[in-house]
Amino acid sequence: MSIVEEEGADGQEAHKNHDIYFVPGLRRGLLLLETVADARRPLSVSEIAKRLKLTRSTVFRLTYTLRFMGFLEEVADSKSFTLGPRVLNIGYAFLASKDIIEVSRADLEILRDNTNVSAHLAIRDRKELLYLSCVQTRSGFLSNLNVGTRLPAYATPMGWLLLSDLSNRELNALFGEDEFEPMTDQTPANLAALMVKVSEAAVKGYMVSRGAVEPGGSSIAAPILDRDGKVVAAIDISGPDTAFDLTQIETRDVQEVVSAALRISARLGYTPNRGS
Repeated sequence: MSIVEEEGADGQEAHKNHDIYFVPGLRRGLLLLETVADARRPLSVSEIAKRLKLTRSTVFRLTYTLRFMGFLEEVADSKSFTLGPRVLNIGYAFLASKDIIEVSRADLEILRDNTNVSAHLAIRDRKELLYLSCVQTRSGFLSNLNVGTRLPAYATPMGWLLLSDLSNRELNALFGEDEFEPMTDQTPANLAALMVKVSEAAVKGYMVSRGAVEPGGSSIAAPILDRDGKVVAAIDISGPDTAFDLTQIETRDVQEVVSAALRISARLGYTPNRGS
């Protein structure tokens, strides 16, 4: 039985010798890890086999190998598996390699101090928003969006900004016929609705949201640009409505977030109107 078909990361085209270079067994193992991670709960061999459309014997060999190497852990007395500590080692090494985390830290702290709301940094990992940094507020309204948290990019203002460099064709290739599970009543219902949100984000250059991610919550997000003007990350301040001075959210707070994003972008080499 064949494994689920999947295109290359970020639409990467296959090499002309793809069939020779590509290692199916390695692909199965990595997709298995992604499947366990996405489930956010322990999965049995049967459940993994069903999700990946593989035989139980194939999944058994994969789980044995990954468990032996420390990438999976077996949950006691349940014959099910969760991610192991070796996966975390890779994840933290990836995060540590991202210069943007260190570059943005001081400005996120300034942003937090000037608005009294928790500040975050995130990147896009294909269809998801991945949080790389969280600077907690000192006011007591602590953020639950910690480092490593993932949210669907289609459902979040930060995600719309991170998708704003993509054309409609690229958005279609990324999301295709996906069904968009709603987080709130503001979640785009389909690809066409998502394209509207992404276009709005591209035009405005920032997003203010009230209840987009969860009822009673607000956020202001802005993109981080590299030296070529490409969106490489996004920052926001977000929390419950009670954490904000709502009389300042569309004025002072927007300016603080946009200014912080521009300062971080400048450190990455971005110059407004470069080449014009």
